[in-house]
Amino acid sequence: MQCNLFSLSLSTPFLKPPNPNPKGPKPKLSHLSHSLSPTQLNLNSTHGLSQQSPVYAFSSSCFYMRACGSFSVSNQRNNSFKVRAALVPENTGDTVKPSGVIKTLRLGFMFGIWYILNIYFNIYNKQVLKVYPFPATVTAFQFGFGSLMVALMWASNSYIRPKITPQQLAVIFPLAVAHTLGNLLTNISLGKVAVSFTHTIKAMEPFFTVVLSALFLAERPTLWVVSSLVPIVGGVALASFTEASFNWTGFYSAMASNLTNQSRNVFSKKLMFKKEESLDNINLFSVLTIISFILLVPVAIFLEGAKYPTYLQSNANQGLNVRELCVRSILAGFCLHGYQQVSYMILDMVSPITHAVGNCVKRVVVIVSSIIFFQTRVSPMNSLGTALALAGVFLYSRAKRIKPKPKAA
Repeated sequence: MQCNLFSLSLSTPFLKPPNPNPKGPKPKLSHLSHSLSPTQLNLNSTHGLSQQSPVYAFSSSCFYMRACGSFSVSNQRNNSFKVRAALVPENTGDTVKPSGVIKTLRLGFMFGIWYILNIYFNIYNKQVLKVYPFPATVTAFQFGFGSLMVALMWASNSYIRPKITPQQLAVIFPLAVAHTLGNLLTNISLGKVAVSFTHTIKAMEPFFTVVLSALFLAERPTLWVVSSLVPIVGGVALASFTEASFNWTGFYSAMASNLTNQSRNVFSKKLMFKKEESLDNINLFSVLTIISFILLVPVAIFLEGAKYPTYLQSNANQGLNVRELCVRSILAGFCLHGYQQVSYMILDMVSPITHAVGNCVKRVVVIVSSIIFFQTRVSPMNSLGTALALAGVFLYSRAKRIKPKPKAA
């Protein structure tokens, strides 16, 4: 015990031995030996141990063993000891800071990719739906392209393919149905109204989250959360009344997509897997994509299959470029699967609240970029309604950070 205490006390810089002749030559120490006297190491004045003390004898021998194993003698020209702990790395702060900077840069890069892919998806998807007004077929094609990307990801071992049990499949299936309906209804809305208006309506997602969580999860919202819903509802209502491209089909489809998407999110919390059976976000999204493709293909053929030949033939005579349509459909499918997968990767790195704030910023970026690209006519009142709704979404994400005070017993 004394040995340990003594070795810890010598972890400070070593004291130089006193020089009786300051002007004379300084004594040189070539090696460390247990025969060094207390005067040479100045142990009496430093540690208050007498030369005859058995504790001192025991401690000095332990110090010799410890010094030979843990300390090094260097810089003999300056006649000083350089003491360094053997197991403590130098500049630990310098090694932590770069990793934090790299993580921040990586996260910022992923947010940028998320936004860029989302912008291009909305542009390509709108262009495809303008000339090919079959939203079920377009959505099924996008799910099919995403399924192909998932298969390549698993085949290349870039991500481990999960083993789905029947119990997991029973939980995933209703989520896949909601996932399918949410994407289909969004495409129906995008085909009927402007991209900016669809995303303004989709700003109502927090409203459905609060209502569904209260009904099925018994989560009571705080006053701040409820207050943040007021500008969301008011902003969407104002934007709807002043929207030049307003269409009831597009409006109801976007609202219904909010309901289905938030139902999926709420029930995914309620129907949680056991810890040993849980899926990570990437694999869960991949499985949902494949199941959605299988579900939607027969529906698309049944609803729209008979219209394909007639439509393609009539529009080909009017200058429809089928090759360009296929290229843009592939690009839209790639961007859709890419931005959703990046979104789940970001969710693994940050908290859900931070992800919600990023999603709010993403919606602003998509609305502004679509207005500029498609040159959508926007009135001042419409702009005010959109801004009000998006400000409400931001306030909602901030209000979710405020935890209710525990009730006093």
